[in-house]
Amino acid sequence: MTRTTGPTTPRERYRAQVRTEIKEHAWQQIATAGASALSLNAIARQMGMSGPALYRYFANRDDLITELIRDAYRSLADTVRAAADAGADLAALAHTLRGWALADPHRYLLMYGTPVPGYHAPDEITGIAAEIMAVLLDASAAVPSDGMATPLEAHLADHRQWAGEHPAPPAAMRRALAFWTRLHGVLSLELAGHFSGMGIDPAQLFAAELDDILVL
Repeated sequence: MTRTTGPTTPRERYRAQVRTEIKEHAWQQIATAGASALSLNAIARQMGMSGPALYRYFANRDDLITELIRDAYRSLADTVRAAADAGADLAALAHTLRGWALADPHRYLLMYGTPVPGYHAPDEITGIAAEIMAVLLDASAAVPSDGMATPLEAHLADHRQWAGEHPAPPAAMRRALAFWTRLHGVLSLELAGHFSGMGIDPAQLFAAELDDILVL
């Protein structure tokens, strides 16, 4: 995978610095009022800039949201890939995911929470998400299967688009899909505060769901 080099000229470094500062203010807004309330004009005022000046760095709100989502997906993809390269199995990857999410809930919820009204992510974001799924498919394929085919596995064998060109067998695809839906379900509810007042320990619920997935 080819990575672009960082800024090299003083002007490029200054531009990168300003863009980073804009994104920091954007995350603060998201933490306070949610992504749907993101305002470039408000960020410009906080930075002592005019609106037109800020628009030289991000063309519009969607351009800024795309950058934030790209950074978030890239961070998660790099995190799970590094864990897998270090020998993490599917269970360890699950805890890596949870640790990453808990470290910055707003970043996680921008990716997997309520969609921003009127925003549509570009195809490049789907490509980074596919990198994450490929790591999960690799780890899922390494877990022994009970050998009993299920209707869902038959369905997945005929509908492999979401897995891209990964050669994972249907059993591994079923396990990876269960990981993605069930563990993200627990995480999303936890980070959105839906377990508050229920007396449920989200960590134990997450661990129980993971145990079930590992024996699929």
